[in-house]
Amino acid sequence: MKCPYCRQENDRVVDTRVMEDGFVIRRRRYCSSCNRRFTTYERIEVTNIRVIKRDGTRVPFDRDKLRKGVERACWKRPVSEGQISELVARVETKIENDGENEVDTNYLGENVLAYLRELDEVAYVRFASVYRKFDSVDDFSRELGALINENSLQRRRESEQDAGQNSESFD
Repeated sequence: MKCPYCRQENDRVVDTRVMEDGFVIRRRRYCSSCNRRFTTYERIEVTNIRVIKRDGTRVPFDRDKLRKGVERACWKRPVSEGQISELVARVETKIENDGENEVDTNYLGENVLAYLRELDEVAYVRFASVYRKFDSVDDFSRELGALINENSLQRRRESEQDAGQNSESFD
């Protein structure tokens, strides 16, 4: 591995960590020539997956492009880099596990939305507004209404479960 600072090949690995559920290895390296440290990542290469865009063109899957879209949605939100990396890895793993050589942007977008919905609702709405091409306040209102309804239904289920558990403890 060449040092990014002095371009010499005299480096040694000082730390190795497994990341993203074992799909990435992070290595901290020390250059013996210029005494600087740098980080490298090893990841499994996705096998020639192509993305079918809305206009029908096919492009290679680009995890960095996917990551940038998620980062934009999560901007100034309490979402860590690790959580973003995990989300991108989950989407990428889902594509690989499905075994398809081609996926359309709709498939990618819906998977990102599903994971973002769990992670951060504001980031979810931001991503949805771009992905689903919201044109008006009504589009936002519909999406927020569905989100609010789902949240209230979830809270109702949780309170019913809590009430059921509490009544069992009095028996």
